[in-house]
Amino acid sequence: MKPQVYMMRQDDPFKCTAAKLAKFRIAEPVRFIRKNTLVLSPFSDTLLTRSDAKMADAVCAIDCSWERADEVAKHQRVFSAGISRRLPAMLAANPVNYAKLGKLSSAEALAGALYILGDRQTASAILNKFKWGHTFLELNAYLLEDYASADTQEQIRQIEREYFPA
Repeated sequence: MKPQVYMMRQDDPFKCTAAKLAKFRIAEPVRFIRKNTLVLSPFSDTLLTRSDAKMADAVCAIDCSWERADEVAKHQRVFSAGISRRLPAMLAANPVNYAKLGKLSSAEALAGALYILGDRQTASAILNKFKWGHTFLELNAYLLEDYASADTQEQIRQIEREYFPA
């Protein structure tokens, strides 16, 4: 599974995790999202499951500012390109949003998706580029294992409810 990033260039380029992944050629920066690409979108109703690996050859994170994500979604079709999937709930480990539910950096989103899809080696390679990368795996260790072993969206929803009761 090829990791990709669609960069909106809304964040500080020195703090941008997607830019760092592109710089080190761990993730491919793309200008167009192909039909057979899983697109990580917080606006999708469909959860990412390990079975999604069979229908795509790449996974793409949309790198935009959390503060402007709604605006980007309204005015651009980027979130509707490819095969849209929402990541299940995870805790952020990045310094800006540490331990916040769902406020993942692009690197965390890609690594979490790849882990669930069964590509743990690439997920680790992504996280190894950041001082806090190992913390993401530590914070979400049991959660990621449970998500990666779930077969259906309903099982993923049940896991989310168990770990993060409303």
